[in-house]
Amino acid sequence: MIGYYVHHHGRGHLTRARTITRHLDTPVVALTSLELADSEPFDAVVTLERDDASRDPRNPTAGGALHWVPLQDPGLRSRMAAVAEWIRVARPQAMIVDVSVEVATFARLMGVPTVVMAMPGERDDAAHRLVYDIADHIIAAWPRDLYAPPWLERHAAKTTYVGGVSRFDGRAPETPTGSGAVRVTVLNGAGGTSLTAHEVDRWRASVPGVDWTTLGGPGASWKEDPWPDLCAGSVVVTHAGQNAIADVAAAGTASIVVPQQRPFAEQETTAGVLEAAGLAVVHTAWPTAAEWPDLIGRALTAGGRDWSRWNTRGAAGRAAAAVERVLDGAGAA
Repeated sequence: MIGYYVHHHGRGHLTRARTITRHLDTPVVALTSLELADSEPFDAVVTLERDDASRDPRNPTAGGALHWVPLQDPGLRSRMAAVAEWIRVARPQAMIVDVSVEVATFARLMGVPTVVMAMPGERDDAAHRLVYDIADHIIAAWPRDLYAPPWLERHAAKTTYVGGVSRFDGRAPETPTGSGAVRVTVLNGAGGTSLTAHEVDRWRASVPGVDWTTLGGPGASWKEDPWPDLCAGSVVVTHAGQNAIADVAAAGTASIVVPQQRPFAEQETTAGVLEAAGLAVVHTAWPTAAEWPDLIGRALTAGGRDWSRWNTRGAAGRAAAAVERVLDGAGAA
């Protein structure tokens, strides 16, 4: 049995957990504060109480040593007790954590081998140093030859760089149909965006000769399966979240990446890596109507031919294999 802790922010952590779990031979139980209508592919789901309901959390970082442990918080107490009880009863062979310094450390304190999903950005603070030090193995969902930060290279012996994990890996590309006009697909995440519906309406009115499709975000519907739209787009405009980038890379579509503000400069760092490698056109803020023609032209010229360097093919299988090695007691790649 493997426990898989899934952070509740957005949908990306859950999507990645499901993608990797489908490649694991060992049964997996998800532990999360998300309310899952569908437990597939997990063997079971343990629903944890939220720990962020307080309007006035007290010393949530424990003096900077951790990220979120507010004093006397009943939600925190309840969720950690539930994790401890599940570990006591289920006696898991390992715990995968995506992501929480506190849950990973807690599981390791209970003697459970722990696999931590790394995140890009500036991760050299005390809490991140702790979790990467105590982890039995670390999985980085990007290619090492494009991004090997010093804080992670210190743990190279127990780190597997698997490439971008996409749920669409292995799915056949869909041939776009239509008038042949330039089609721009705007891909928003569920973790929040600075884009407004009014801004998208201005783009539609101000940039002639472009068909716009917006997935998620203000004023647009959410699609559980954006694959046809990713393939149909002449250009995909996306934030720099790990799942979104992996999905665009799997589709091999020309792209414009607009990083959103996240803790530890996560998306800004990923966007910088993509720009340096020439994989995408990067713009630091949502473009004005006047900026779109040049950006779209540059993206079309660059195309998506180099996306294979993001190494999405087989990435989830490589992540699962790294976890299985931990179960076998190997630990290192």
